[in-house]
Amino acid sequence: MSGGKPGLTHIDASGEAHMVDVSDKAETVRIATAEGHVKMAAETLALIRQGNAKKGDVIRTARLAGIMAAKRTADLIPLCHPLMLTKVTVEIEEDAALPGLRVTATAKLTGKTGVEMEALTAVSVACLTIYDMAKAADKAMEIGGVRLLEKSGGKSGDFRHPEAR
Repeated sequence: MSGGKPGLTHIDASGEAHMVDVSDKAETVRIATAEGHVKMAAETLALIRQGNAKKGDVIRTARLAGIMAAKRTADLIPLCHPLMLTKVTVEIEEDAALPGLRVTATAKLTGKTGVEMEALTAVSVACLTIYDMAKAADKAMEIGGVRLLEKSGGKSGDFRHPEAR
């Protein structure tokens, strides 16, 4: 941990934000999985399922947007390191209980820093893309539940969200 505040690795001793120096860290396989959802009217979900959204295939487009976003995380989050991701997956499933779509993203690499932000960014942008593509039919959609489900690798070890399915 760097800096003067316990638990905040991006704050230095003087309280300023900084990029963490990872040069002395060991390279390990690092994997992170995140999830989120888009709650919508049942009619909007049916429209997406049938492929009748005005802007095209919502699920395929959102999946691609999530993958692209994971690769650009360092351009979006100021103190994230640019990473050479070796794998990013984005899965989008219907959830009738919402009703809506549940998004899960996994990011992987062998490196000196974790991929939690990449997985979370993939989920967030995939959810935003779903909203964008279906907003003509349902402006009341809600994006929620964005969280880290699990991560492995690195000095801090493994984590699994206590409420992960």
